[in-house]
Amino acid sequence: MKPAHGRNRVAIEEVAPQIDGGRHPVCRIAGDEVRVTATIFADGHDHLAARLLYRHNSERRWRSLPMTATPNDLWTGSFLVDKLGAWSFTIEGWIDHFDTWASDFEKRLAAQFGEEDAKSGAESQNIPLALRSGAILIQEAARRARGTDAKRLIEVAKSLTALADQEAASYDNPITPEIQSLVLRYPDLTHATRLEIELPLRVDRERARFSAWYELFPRSASSVPDRHGSFSDVERQLPEIAAMGFDILYLPPIHPIGRAFRKGRNNAIHAEPGDPGSPWAIGDKSADVAEIKGNDGGHKSIHPELGSFADFDRLVASTAAHGMEIALDIAFQCSPDHPWVTEHPDWFVIRPDGSIQYAENPPKKYQDIYPLNFESADWRGLWDELYSVFEFWIQRGVRVFRVDNPHTKALPFWEWCLGELHGKYPDTLFLAEAFTRPHVMYALAKGGFTQSYTYFTWRNTKAELQSYLEEITRPPVSDFFQPNLWPNTPDILHKSLQEGGRPAFVQRVILAATLGANYGIYGPAYELCENVPAKPAVGRTESEEYMDSEKYAIRQWDRNAPRSLVPLITSLNRIRRDNPALQSNLSLHFHAAENASLLCYSKSTPRFENTILVAVNLDPFHEQAGWVDLDLERLGLASDREFLVEDLLTGARYPWHGNRNYVALKPDSQPAHIFRIVRVEET
Repeated sequence: MKPAHGRNRVAIEEVAPQIDGGRHPVCRIAGDEVRVTATIFADGHDHLAARLLYRHNSERRWRSLPMTATPNDLWTGSFLVDKLGAWSFTIEGWIDHFDTWASDFEKRLAAQFGEEDAKSGAESQNIPLALRSGAILIQEAARRARGTDAKRLIEVAKSLTALADQEAASYDNPITPEIQSLVLRYPDLTHATRLEIELPLRVDRERARFSAWYELFPRSASSVPDRHGSFSDVERQLPEIAAMGFDILYLPPIHPIGRAFRKGRNNAIHAEPGDPGSPWAIGDKSADVAEIKGNDGGHKSIHPELGSFADFDRLVASTAAHGMEIALDIAFQCSPDHPWVTEHPDWFVIRPDGSIQYAENPPKKYQDIYPLNFESADWRGLWDELYSVFEFWIQRGVRVFRVDNPHTKALPFWEWCLGELHGKYPDTLFLAEAFTRPHVMYALAKGGFTQSYTYFTWRNTKAELQSYLEEITRPPVSDFFQPNLWPNTPDILHKSLQEGGRPAFVQRVILAATLGANYGIYGPAYELCENVPAKPAVGRTESEEYMDSEKYAIRQWDRNAPRSLVPLITSLNRIRRDNPALQSNLSLHFHAAENASLLCYSKSTPRFENTILVAVNLDPFHEQAGWVDLDLERLGLASDREFLVEDLLTGARYPWHGNRNYVALKPDSQPAHIFRIVRVEET
């Protein structure tokens, strides 16, 4: 069967960026320049032209920019995204008959003979005929043009015809750059090839790319021992948290906690009187929460001891006044006391004996939590209700959500739900707490999650860190995945922190804050270097759970206790704010170091206005020293020039020269250098 567009000779292949052939959107940040490349070619020797078409999905008309040819049929073009939300882009390519003619005409003119044989030379090159051919092409362009441009093109076409009629002995080129530019403005797209699909693009706000998260349990925020904390207590801590330089204050679930099968301290099967239970066992329909209509003790309710909706609204506003945002934890699971259990039992798995299936990871049992059934016959009703939970809190001013275990919920649900939310509230950010297999983690990012937890916590050696960070900060992964590096969480106290003590805490927070543009800590446990693990579970020899975990108990903390890491964390966040190089992952580059316990890497702004070089001792027990071999080109430095490195942690400056330089780092006093490159001209 003959193709419908058999005269479309241009082929467009290998378009980048794109995710799964356009199945999912590429992700960028407002203000970014989106660079698009493609292989564009055709048969023969005719010249080609191509343009990049792009638009925000709220716009009906395409914007366009010309693409530029580079060697081996590779074409490039860039456009600026200036609005949040969904965008589309595509490519169009065509045979440029006028540019082909203009190039050929120049060759004919160059081949004219000398003056004594000028007439025969001009005739032999068919220059008059070529002028008539050019006039026809320009007349066609005039028909596509409008107004003064059309009139000007008609005049040019007539002038070429007149020149041809002269049949002169020799000719100069009448096609000026101005004429060529005018003709190219009105291309003949009759047989243009357009990429078969429109590629999707999602544009988020800057905080999607650069953020510092601080997690705390509101119920542990009281300064009075054994008293349940409240939103007002959290509000009193805002000046301290803001002074440390964090952007986002993340709160674990704030909803009523179930009473049935409530867990006790240290995950004890039976709770003692007064044990608060786990905030992730969501729902208590008997709780005294009837403050507003629909406030039924579930995901749209507030734990009574935390405060009222007025208290919550005041906390959101006060957090914003301190230059931060509240992030809420959304955990789609229920305690046996959740109102959904009685109102929608078909949203859960029903066992043969008629009871609802609780969460299990044999031999472990979690009777205090009922997972949702995404294969429910009423899956549409379930989806709508879960969507409404997000929207409920968005309408109360929350624009950042940390989603608990999204990998245990249906991927099609997330793609639909987050797609709808992004369309309606494009400034909303979603962090996936997905410690799961890479394909699932990446599928969640493709499906709409703005950021994701990572395996950083379990990457500790030099080889592990370099390999993993290169994977997640470079295309194709970086086109859809924004990593968020956490050295600890309420669920994870890694063995390196348990054994390495304070030096390990210092090392890991420096790595997280400088390797990743997004990072977070669970505090005050982190800044106080809390590192005592819980008793290992039966059959295990190790535990990553905290002893006296806040997941099951109320704790009191003194964030500014002696040897607290608050001063260091404050310095790190200031360094991050002051140095644009650390506000993106795209330039992350690792430099060679002879010592396997020294990790050296850099980040730079595109034109090297700001360049940061970091060296970290990965050994929390011993001093490590050695030569580092810098890739000077990635630092924007010449090989024959001296430069200064300024340590932003200490203020010290050192003259360096060439690519090989020596560092020595002690884990208990100076475990890392965070150098700013000072070029000679800056001094």
